[in-house]
Amino acid sequence: MSVMAFAQKAEDLKKFGTVITQQGLKEKLSIIASAEMEGRETASPGQKRAAAYIESQFKKMGLLPGNGNSYQQLYPVYQDELTERKLAVNGQSFEWDKDFSFALATISSGNFNFTNVVFAGYGIVDSTKGINDYAGIDVQGKLVIVLEGSENGIPTMGPGGSRAFNANPASPMSKMNNAIAKGATGLFIISANFPLKNASTVKSGLYIKPNNNKGFVMVTISKEVATAIMGAYTIKGSYTSAVNLVATKLVNKLESSNVVGIIPGTDKKDEYVVLSAHYDHLGKKGDVIWYGADDDGSGTVSVMQMAEAFATAAKKGKAPRRTLVFITVSGEEKGLLGSEYYSEHPLFPLDKTTVDLNTDMVGRVDTERQTADSLNYIYVIGHDKLSTDLPIINEAANKQSSNIVLDYKFDDPNDKNRIYYRSDHYNFAKKGVPVLFFYDGMLLSDYHKPTDTIEKINFDLMQRRVLMIYYTAAEMANRDEMLKRDLKLNMPAR
Repeated sequence: MSVMAFAQKAEDLKKFGTVITQQGLKEKLSIIASAEMEGRETASPGQKRAAAYIESQFKKMGLLPGNGNSYQQLYPVYQDELTERKLAVNGQSFEWDKDFSFALATISSGNFNFTNVVFAGYGIVDSTKGINDYAGIDVQGKLVIVLEGSENGIPTMGPGGSRAFNANPASPMSKMNNAIAKGATGLFIISANFPLKNASTVKSGLYIKPNNNKGFVMVTISKEVATAIMGAYTIKGSYTSAVNLVATKLVNKLESSNVVGIIPGTDKKDEYVVLSAHYDHLGKKGDVIWYGADDDGSGTVSVMQMAEAFATAAKKGKAPRRTLVFITVSGEEKGLLGSEYYSEHPLFPLDKTTVDLNTDMVGRVDTERQTADSLNYIYVIGHDKLSTDLPIINEAANKQSSNIVLDYKFDDPNDKNRIYYRSDHYNFAKKGVPVLFFYDGMLLSDYHKPTDTIEKINFDLMQRRVLMIYYTAAEMANRDEMLKRDLKLNMPAR
């Protein structure tokens, strides 16, 4: 009898999907993607204004605060600032950006002196091709100097983003990892690009965990610096020189937040369905604003509109069985920081979180899509990972609602874009929480450009996508069992 009642209740709850309208989505996005929000860069005044707006809407809808008495989960972010940088070889000083530079993430503050130097060719170790530039060379406790790239040239970012690039044996990160593994205390990479055309940044990106760089330094140097250290440097081997490097970094502590509102469940209130999106974007530079209407203003207002629909249902006595948790996170564009912080400091137990439905870019059309359903689709990522329940529930919910094409293209293991690892759901997946990620595929066109603006949003298509996600969430919130966790997540190579 009770099962029948709850089955009926699930269907009653779905009826409130009519609250998800094009007008409601547009009204909210007109504010989130407005000039007033200044691109919503993490830890900026614009981001804090966006957080305040989302919080005010959650309150207005009747959502309860998700963090005790607060709607915001504050978290610290850090930024390094370089205040001193010097390089001298045998008493000869060299100039920043003319002869040397380094990324703040690859160097510690300190006064570094090297006398024992080893030239290791390209510094590549690639067992698949039988290459080991360290063969027969002892670099323990020494400064290693290598050439950039490989005999085949310098690798480019290409498809797959930074993860795929860093995995390339000729990338600076691979060379650094090789040098560290061999016991070196520093790595200088010889580049032909000096003097640099663009000034090196003296402020790092944001991060939330302490930098574990324990004295290792990686520096890019000109051929002139290399010659001053080693002479002609045509042969692998050891050299002796007096190399002095000075780096002084200040650590600035900033603050950002995730905005969290909840609708308490009924008989399964201690189990949770998370609906997530990131509300941060790339900010502004001078007078130019990166509006981020699609990325991820569209996902942010989708979560807000679904919250409004579920809240309307709850007010009519149709509360969900499981507690619904609406999370808009910041820091996504800086490396999934906000969702990482949440996953490490969850406000609700992750082992009782049945699913995370993540919405990141659902308002546009993939300009590269060559199929006939370009105005009637959504890419669904994660359907074949972690839980076999995911596609069954999602596909049924789609047929009940918008009946759009669910495209699993980006779940192909050979997908070079590696989309599964590039949005906030991944931090839930790493903790074993089943996830679905809904995405429009707008990788080119206006992606990460100031031209990602609201007038380019297709609100008709967006509404249909969000309705489908709402139905999926409603079913997962009201079914008898939590989603099975019966599939293993394959972690990406780094």
